[in-house]
Amino acid sequence: MKAQSALEFVAEARTGRIDLEENTHKILDKVFASEKYNFFNSVSKDLALHQAKELNAKVKSGKASGKLFGLPVSVKDCICVKGIESRAGSRILSGYLPVFDATVIAKAKAEGAIIIGKTSQDEFGFGTFSANAGLGFKVPKNPLDFERACGGSSGGSAGMTAFADFPHVSISESTGGSIACPASFCGVAGFTPTYGLVSRYGLIDYANSLDKIGSMGKTVSESSLLLEAIAGHDEKDSTSLNEKISFSPAKSPSAKGMKIGVIKEFFGQGINSGVSRIAWDSIKKLEKEGAKIREISLPLNAKYAIPAYYIIAMAESSTNLAKYCGMRYGAHESLSGSFNEYFSKVRSCNFGEEAKRRILLGTFARMSGFRDAYYLRAMKARTRLINEFKTAFKDFDVLVNPTMPVPAPKFSEIEKLSPIQQYAMDLCTVPANLAGLPHISINAGLLQKMPVGIMFTAGHLQEERLVQAASALEALK
Repeated sequence: MKAQSALEFVAEARTGRIDLEENTHKILDKVFASEKYNFFNSVSKDLALHQAKELNAKVKSGKASGKLFGLPVSVKDCICVKGIESRAGSRILSGYLPVFDATVIAKAKAEGAIIIGKTSQDEFGFGTFSANAGLGFKVPKNPLDFERACGGSSGGSAGMTAFADFPHVSISESTGGSIACPASFCGVAGFTPTYGLVSRYGLIDYANSLDKIGSMGKTVSESSLLLEAIAGHDEKDSTSLNEKISFSPAKSPSAKGMKIGVIKEFFGQGINSGVSRIAWDSIKKLEKEGAKIREISLPLNAKYAIPAYYIIAMAESSTNLAKYCGMRYGAHESLSGSFNEYFSKVRSCNFGEEAKRRILLGTFARMSGFRDAYYLRAMKARTRLINEFKTAFKDFDVLVNPTMPVPAPKFSEIEKLSPIQQYAMDLCTVPANLAGLPHISINAGLLQKMPVGIMFTAGHLQEERLVQAASALEALK
């Protein structure tokens, strides 16, 4: 029997045919039963049951409405939920209980979402495999193979979405590929919007000029449903765009007539041959359905996107993390010594190794005498990389490439990779993120029984084209 989709569930919940309190109890039991996979940093049981009770009352009073009515929604740990410990996967934020909801949480609640918990991630988003968990945090395991990674940094979101045998979506976040990567490794649909289309107010930032809140669902329509609910202008976010975008897939999705560019460099060196073959098989399916396929070269992005991204991301993260000093919230120590001694002790004891590495590298890039040589040059390079994409979109509706160069690796394999090798794994996802472009990763097939993702990228504010292409491919499975 086919599992009920999120859209079907919401439609049924609005009619009152589902007792949402009873259903939420069952969902929470399954969440606690999944504990060995480490998908959650915290489960918001009391909040979820309180919301379910309120929604049941709305049904009885004839006021049941909302795009997410009664739907269980998990939230990446770096997004603030009022009264629920929100730590961005870091011990330095232990005990932090936000006194407000992030805008996306307020929007989701207003649409009837039931918040079931905060999902695990790399500390502050610093990683590709969710293996850089903060001190005291557990690493999420891939639900398809316990010995493999979920991907990062939104690993818990993707893992739970793939694991759930009930209607569920997850609010996630991407800086350099943190939605697309885990979506690929877990075989779900991960949708990253245009930068600024979804408010970042209430997000515990990694890098302000790069961070984007997005969505995950089992299908394109489910991830689109969530993104439609949380998108929109927000005066509390100075980077928020005042644009209305359609995310709804067509009833009969078709790629006929679409011009699709295949990024040549992202099928080259470093890409697993099996991954490349599966991606090309999907592309040929779209061509058979009437899409116009042609290879395109993005030489600047292939060569410079990763170094530019890491300079910018680390410089901005070192600034953002400077506020965690053990004085106002989160982890703290007994007051002793000078401010610098106290500050250093708190940070040394509570940041993980990867967080320390990025703080040091980012601080170096911002130092007097180095800022012009590194950070500002990286920002200028970013402009050229964006322009290369803009030129490409004069000829194509969407661009396509494998999401990740390999299927989800085993933890034993990750341990053998150097930090530089791990950063290089982001080749296929970083360029679109650096340019602030919308992109979506969906499952293209299986390699050695593990999912392989394919990623579509569109021009700024062209989410509708993404939905069209991804839905068309999804329908051909």
